[in-house]
Amino acid sequence: MPPRSRSVLRWVLMLGSLCALPAFTVDMYLPALPQVAEDLASTDAMAQVTVSCMLIGGAVGQIVIGPLSDRFGRRRPLLVGLALHVVTSLLCALVTDMPMLIALRLLQGFFNSAAAVAAVAIVRDRFVGAEAARILSRLMLVIGVAPMFAPTVGTLVLAVASWRWVFVALALIGAVLAVVVLKVMPETHAPESRTTGGVGAAALRGYTTLLRDRHFIALAVVPGLGFGVLMAYVVSSPVVFQEGYGLTQGQYALLFGVNGLGLVLSAQLNAALVRRVAPIRLLRLGIVAQAIISVVLLGVAITGFGGLAGLLVVLWLVLAFQGLIPSNASALALSRHGEIAGTAAAMIGAIQSLVAGVVSPLAGFLGSTATSMAAVMVVALALAIVVLAVATPAFRKGGWHLPV
Repeated sequence: MPPRSRSVLRWVLMLGSLCALPAFTVDMYLPALPQVAEDLASTDAMAQVTVSCMLIGGAVGQIVIGPLSDRFGRRRPLLVGLALHVVTSLLCALVTDMPMLIALRLLQGFFNSAAAVAAVAIVRDRFVGAEAARILSRLMLVIGVAPMFAPTVGTLVLAVASWRWVFVALALIGAVLAVVVLKVMPETHAPESRTTGGVGAAALRGYTTLLRDRHFIALAVVPGLGFGVLMAYVVSSPVVFQEGYGLTQGQYALLFGVNGLGLVLSAQLNAALVRRVAPIRLLRLGIVAQAIISVVLLGVAITGFGGLAGLLVVLWLVLAFQGLIPSNASALALSRHGEIAGTAAAMIGAIQSLVAGVVSPLAGFLGSTATSMAAVMVVALALAIVVLAVATPAFRKGGWHLPV
């Protein structure tokens, strides 16, 4: 393998592992929820709150940690975040009641969000334009694998130990990542490029700059709506396919893995295409194609045409086109504000989490049927097209040749 390819592979593996830490912290814990509720004398609903709190903590953490990485470099906030992730994980293993676990999960999400913020900012530090989009697409391979395997790892831990050892395992993962960062990962944010003055003032200036840039906000909202499409599937699919269509747990797990493979493959296709096609073109193509196929999915869900097989094929196509959206949108957004890449990465992550958090529960509120799932996807993608058309030149004459 040429030296350049080995270097890129090393960065993809390191940054992908960091990006996957928050997802692993959520998904590895999911099989333990019934045990947690029983052991802490609580309810399933309260156990599920521990997952929501971790996500909320992650959204807030990105907003706080992003400016810190612009002020002090990527490594220091990242190492502190990983160290505190290890501490909170070990404390989660020792809790005696549900309120304590909820509070610690909030902190755990806050601290390990440093991993995702640093990883995306480092991509912007070292790569720009199509190259950045290609690297972000490669990261999707690692990130896409994490949710597929994390519950399995959690199940294996639960087969030999209690749920508390899941948190011990998460602490170990954080410790390994911290050692890798300490020993292998160099600082990518040069001192002369860092923000100056107080962190609070710098953060305020940075976020004010970003909020005034409608192109940037649009490019952060669009993948959030796309992620909302993905989460609508994740939230609804257990009820839709296991209760609605009678799939067993094993069949549903296989279905989940096949759909996850579609996401990974499309991300890798995007990484190959972005060498020859502008990211804005791929983003536009992905959103329009995904929206059209989601309308077909809604029609199949309403009419029952093709039965379960027809629904699964069209759903796979909808999810597969997701691989063309987040990496291209994020690369374009980051290219506008390289001088505050950490703050920009934090804003992108927070907006995506917020938008997806609002969109994804709608399918459940509408009844968790195939029709409600598809309807939420159609509305979210229609909004994504409107946002991209109104706030960027992507759909204007000659617009896709312009630097968004």
